[in-house]
Amino acid sequence: MTSFQIKKPYPPAGDQPEAIKDLTARLKKGARMLTLLGATGTGKTYTLANVINNIQKPTLVIAHNKTLAAQLCNEFREFFPNNAVEYFVSYYDYYQPEAYMPKTDTYIEKEAQINAEIDRLRHNATQSLLTRKDVIVCASVSCIYGLGAPTAYAKTIFHVVTGENLSRQDTITRLIDMQFTRTNADLTRGSFRLTGTTLEVMPVNEEVIYRIEVLGNRVDRITQIHPVSRKVQAEHHDIWLFPAKHFIIAGPERDKALKDIRKELAERLKYFESKGLLLEAERIERRTKYDLEMMETLGYCSGIENYSRHLSGRKAGEHPDTLLSYFPEDFLCIMDESHVSISQVGGMYAGDKSRKDTLIEHGFRLPSARDNRPLTFDEFEKQIKQFVFMSATPGPFEYQNSDAIVEQLIRPTGLIDPEVEIKRITPKKKGELNQIEDAIERIIKVTKEKERTLVTTLTKKMAEDLTDYLKDKNIKAVYMHSGVKTADRLEILSEFRKGTYDVLVGVNLLREGLDLPEVSLVCILDADKEGFLRSETSLIQTIGRAARNVRGKVILYADNITGSMKRAIAETDRRRAKQVAYNKKHGITPKTIIKAIQDLRGQLGFETEPKDVKKILALELAAEDKQLNVVIKEKEAEMKEASLRLDFELAAILRDEIVVIRKELDKRKKKAPLPDKEAKPKIKRPPRHGRTK
Repeated sequence: MTSFQIKKPYPPAGDQPEAIKDLTARLKKGARMLTLLGATGTGKTYTLANVINNIQKPTLVIAHNKTLAAQLCNEFREFFPNNAVEYFVSYYDYYQPEAYMPKTDTYIEKEAQINAEIDRLRHNATQSLLTRKDVIVCASVSCIYGLGAPTAYAKTIFHVVTGENLSRQDTITRLIDMQFTRTNADLTRGSFRLTGTTLEVMPVNEEVIYRIEVLGNRVDRITQIHPVSRKVQAEHHDIWLFPAKHFIIAGPERDKALKDIRKELAERLKYFESKGLLLEAERIERRTKYDLEMMETLGYCSGIENYSRHLSGRKAGEHPDTLLSYFPEDFLCIMDESHVSISQVGGMYAGDKSRKDTLIEHGFRLPSARDNRPLTFDEFEKQIKQFVFMSATPGPFEYQNSDAIVEQLIRPTGLIDPEVEIKRITPKKKGELNQIEDAIERIIKVTKEKERTLVTTLTKKMAEDLTDYLKDKNIKAVYMHSGVKTADRLEILSEFRKGTYDVLVGVNLLREGLDLPEVSLVCILDADKEGFLRSETSLIQTIGRAARNVRGKVILYADNITGSMKRAIAETDRRRAKQVAYNKKHGITPKTIIKAIQDLRGQLGFETEPKDVKKILALELAAEDKQLNVVIKEKEAEMKEASLRLDFELAAILRDEIVVIRKELDKRKKKAPLPDKEAKPKIKRPPRHGRTK
């Protein structure tokens, strides 16, 4: 069995050696829950990498957002270059679940925009878990949602070996059962092409073609070919082909599943008819029979996950198979930024159940659809033998349930927590600067030192408006919030570190886990607006963004000092005192963290587009077309927000408006010539007195 082999760029330092020793010893003795209370910049990820190397267990690392999961994935890949470190997050760029609104009799079909690159990475993760033990999977909360059963997934794996028999018809049937698509055109991931005695197939998780040449009924040769140049890259004795989808049914299991679905349909029809609900009976009969026909013919149907209980042979109410089901029985779970991720895991079940109950009640889904759901927190907790919670600000759950709280406050670099200064939002005297004006003055000074600034706002709209205003002042600024696509967030962070942008403006995405050592200034606007984004925990986390730079400083803009501000500043001062004392005792001079700037998109496997191509495309767009594209983006963002608020009716209306605008855009592109000049952008002014709304 391949074991974890950590690559240590430097020996553990500061509080790391003691934390590694303590955590390792407790885990080996069987401790169930431990918490690593690590200040920002103390190297918590490196500490946990050493712990994983010591205990040698497959590990699931859960982060509360995709960007943080991507950063963790790349950090662990640096520490374990010879082991499998995978990335598993939701593959939807946009997802609106199937829903029904009884008050207005509005049914909304499930609609999703799937990111093919993330789907590939998800398959990489499950394949690694089924074939090796030295696996670390960095995942978002999507890991607790239903996924195809690993037993069914593993049963359909196709092993092709040179010299062994390979029937043409059996091969076609088998690949189709694995949800591969047959084509005569160019191959894409999850498709195959059969010409004479030569089979060419592109796996779902790789951009390569495997050519299998058959002589008689035996495999004569297996070669790996580049999909574009068609050059032979390698020759193989054997290859393993995994299913193209996670929900797989074939053979006897499929026949039994279809029989069980028909039985449930008959029971449901009997129920509706006994209640006189003929419309509901007609709905469920039409929908289910269509799905059954698709599964019988193609082995798959849209919304097949709603039948997952039957497909996997589970009992009613039994928890679904998830990514956790692909792990061996004994594995370690690390919950990064646990003060957020624990509550996130615990909050998924109720909302999903409410939506499913409505669909079932009105005849859009069978009752078994309830079992296609996220895990409850109790189910999640029971499937994992050992936890390590990791946070600079652990919550009540960690303190109440952990066998031990291991502190890690001393940084290997000797860096201390940043100095915190309070500055008024609205000036009292004539000539004083408001928060926006003051922030701009400080940004200009920091930029001259070739360092970066983070600015946090309370809303996405303010983040966008402030970014536009900074650009008008010739400051290289960019915003990042939940409306920005996953892959684009990764690119923004890389470009920010490189200096393409000097200021990064955001909301809560700028708080936990972002590793940006170039940042020496953090401006927290409206710090006295007590609430989630300005709570004690949030303020401590945001203050920590400046803790990786020796000149780190944080400005809290506030007209009043709240309780959260007092507690956050007090905790920061406590940590500073301990860090200063340690440095003095050991004669340490603090140093800014030096970390290589990496392309997070490229490392995770996302395709990147050359900058010059983007410029050329931008120049070719007409000003009118640009305006329509802006409207589309705005409406797409509104649609996503509406869906997150469970306002599915508004989301459906916005979706239809986007379709109409896109049609108009297509017409304009065909008719209108390109303009000579671009429209002059509207200059946005800051809010009065600099206070955000």
